[in-house]
Amino acid sequence: SYMRGWNTSTGNHMTSRVADQPDHFLMNASDFAWDEITASNLLKLDMDGKVGSHSSRKPRPAGLNFHSAIQREMPGISSSLHLHPMAGIVVSAMEDGLMYFDQNSCALYNQVTYHDYEGLAQEADEAPRILSDLGDKYVMIMKNHGLLTIGRTIPETLAWMGRIAQACETQERLLATGAAPRHLSQEVVEWTHKQQQGRSNNEPIGDVEFQAA
Repeated sequence: SYMRGWNTSTGNHMTSRVADQPDHFLMNASDFAWDEITASNLLKLDMDGKVGSHSSRKPRPAGLNFHSAIQREMPGISSSLHLHPMAGIVVSAMEDGLMYFDQNSCALYNQVTYHDYEGLAQEADEAPRILSDLGDKYVMIMKNHGLLTIGRTIPETLAWMGRIAQACETQERLLATGAAPRHLSQEVVEWTHKQQQGRSNNEPIGDVEFQAA
């Protein structure tokens, strides 16, 4: 995420379920910049959010609140990623949300959900609303806030973030030109999405890109 310019601070959060201990997950601590994070300084937590390693360090409360809920309530999901890339924030504050201008954005058709901003997402009663809004999708635009993706694998989570981050950047740049935008028709968006779905065959996406990174 740091390498791709999505995050340059200690903020934001990522989690990954421990493969041989599915009732535990890894999460970044709040006191490391993203270019400082390594496998050895990730926190290991249980589903109640209790830190079982590096006990002197803590995750960010807001991130722990909804990421732990995702890990606890969505056993088929392996990882989650929440970021504030600038273009993502810009689009999250647009009334119309994500628009479809190119084939990359078509890959996100019928896959993006929205969650209204309620303040810092650290209140326990907000986590169920985030999960409810997320439903069975892999991508969420948190309005006036940022982006959230989940996946059955780490590469899939990153791939979805790559797609939504790029789509937001395309939208931001295009609308900033002041030129009249040319939207893709609903028919073309749906057809392109169907073509792209045929390639993945409902398997986790992102492995090729992850290996090539």
